[in-house]
Amino acid sequence: MAIYESEHTKFMREWMAKHPEQEAEQKKGRALWWDKPQTLDAQKRDDQSSVPVKPYYYDINH
Repeated sequence: MAIYESEHTKFMREWMAKHPEQEAEQKKGRALWWDKPQTLDAQKRDDQSSVPVKPYYYDINH
């Protein structure tokens, strides 16, 4: 059984194979936006500041 692979995924696989130096740039960009160290205090503050979601978002009576 063949596994589907989108045109974009194929393009990115080929691009990364032809340009291996981009892997370092990719990791640097990921570290800039996503890979941040987490502290228990920050996680606790985030948990306490969350707002409960209404059961049905479009119900104006609740």
